[in-house]
Amino acid sequence: MSEDPLKALSDQATEAHTKIQQAYQHINPVVAVRRGLRDVGFPADVMTIDCLRTRRRIMLILHDKEPGMLLYQFAGLDEEASEEFQRKVLTEVCVDTLFGWMQDYFSDAPTQESE
Repeated sequence: MSEDPLKALSDQATEAHTKIQQAYQHINPVVAVRRGLRDVGFPADVMTIDCLRTRRRIMLILHDKEPGMLLYQFAGLDEEASEEFQRKVLTEVCVDTLFGWMQDYFSDAPTQESE
């Protein structure tokens, strides 16, 4: 019995989110699973990891036509997703992968510690 890829990815994102919050108090990512595409007939599940402080987003897509692959893109919150996604074999994605992406992408923007 194989685990649902979306559930596995969601569990990894939750664990990575917890680790980020413990290591970097100024990064408070928001993880969301978006079912809108599937609801309108597009054969994919989408997860977003947003950082409101830096206005950046990591978009993760599990597409039915590319089983076993994770499509991902780094973008701004105010940008539409482009058609150019990077690909990574899903079995190569782990908590540390997601943690690293959040750490690198969300913390390299200037922070405002004196708010």
